[in-house]
Amino acid sequence: GCSDIRVIFRHVLPNAIYPLLVVASLDIGSIVLIAAALSFLGLGAPEGYADWGQLISFSRNWIIGTAQNPFAYWHVYTIPGLFLFLFVMGWNLLGDALRDILDPMIRRR
Repeated sequence: GCSDIRVIFRHVLPNAIYPLLVVASLDIGSIVLIAAALSFLGLGAPEGYADWGQLISFSRNWIIGTAQNPFAYWHVYTIPGLFLFLFVMGWNLLGDALRDILDPMIRRR
């Protein structure tokens, strides 16, 4: 038969690379969301680094604005939250698209 190295490079790696790409693209969004959550709680990157979790955490005090206009500073917490949502959603949609393209069971239909 073939050597182990040939079997790995000829059969195992080509069949394992596509599922790894899909899982990696789906996990990038989760990793960023977890990092933002930890930064929001003060357990992430040190203060002073650009981080979506820190931006949302710094804007906590401005969620309730003045008594005259409670939504005066809506953009301070909405924009970082929206960009975090769009980033995570983009990676999840990319992972779903890669799964649909690379899944051999779907290609056979």
